[in-house]
Amino acid sequence: MALIAPSILTADWLDLRGALRAASTADIFHLDVMDGHFVPNLTFGPPLVAAVCAETALPVECHLMVERPGDLLGRYAEAGARRLIVHAEATPHLHRLVEEIHRLGAEAGVALNPGSPLALVEEVAGDIELLLVMTVDPGFGGQSLLTSQLRKIREARTRFPDLAIEADGGINAQNAGDVAAAGAGILVTGSSVFARDSNPAERIAQLRAASGR
Repeated sequence: MALIAPSILTADWLDLRGALRAASTADIFHLDVMDGHFVPNLTFGPPLVAAVCAETALPVECHLMVERPGDLLGRYAEAGARRLIVHAEATPHLHRLVEEIHRLGAEAGVALNPGSPLALVEEVAGDIELLLVMTVDPGFGGQSLLTSQLRKIREARTRFPDLAIEADGGINAQNAGDVAAAGAGILVTGSSVFARDSNPAERIAQLRAASGR
């Protein structure tokens, strides 16, 4: 059964405290940091991350979809993020970033866009705690899962058997079982948890049950 990591990207930001409490049965909170350059959208910075960390007892991870992740690591670690995830495509110095994340006392994750090969993380796979496979093109919530990425997840599970694998994008109760069966142990999902008029706790329970099929 996979861990469920709701993304607050599609939560009600005017009642973020209420959204966090409603989804408190999850395992992790996933915060999508976007800079308007690496991806088209612009989201939030360290002050909101600090507010979320102060509000919840769950671990918080920050997914940095930004052009210059090295400039921001310290601020998000200081805000309380337990795990910092950087994109392999965003830096020519991936190993250096991983070392810096660990120096800051956080766990290190590396994310791959759908068009990126696993070869980009080959040399740091033994140094990181998590590989995030994007199952949509990053930057927007509410997209449909790219089933082509299930093959990448399966290959990653085979090549890196001891590495935690997270899948992010388009995951719902209908496909969570397939994503988990491919080898993802953590499922990031936003719209399917925080959909309008939904009960986040019920949605999380459904996702958790579906991932155990």
